[in-house]
Amino acid sequence: MASPKLAALAVLLVLLLRASADETPAVMTVNGFQRGESGGGPSECDGRYHDDRLMLAALSTGWYAGGSRCLRMIRVTSTQTGRSVLAQVVDECDSRRGCRDNIVDTSTAVWAALGLNTNVGEVPVTWSDA
Repeated sequence: MASPKLAALAVLLVLLLRASADETPAVMTVNGFQRGESGGGPSECDGRYHDDRLMLAALSTGWYAGGSRCLRMIRVTSTQTGRSVLAQVVDECDSRRGCRDNIVDTSTAVWAALGLNTNVGEVPVTWSDA
């Protein structure tokens, strides 16, 4: 008969493996969601501009899934720092207009919370639905 500690460890391992299997590798870039910032107009999800101090994200066209993730939360995890944050999807990074298919485009607030420097431009992350 297995010890309770060994059984608990096995359950924890299964949960960790299951969680990591749901994470999708991506490249995170920095985006401005406020009026007047380069790159665009209001968000696709609600036709509004958003404060860059909020935890915000835009997803590549395939992941944006025709807007089905609009205003939902995703978990973004830095592969460099190991930190994770929740960010709200408010926009599409249009893959038909130059955005690569593996992009999670986020506000400066997400970068700061993950302990990353926006001057780097892009970093590897994973993301999942929250």
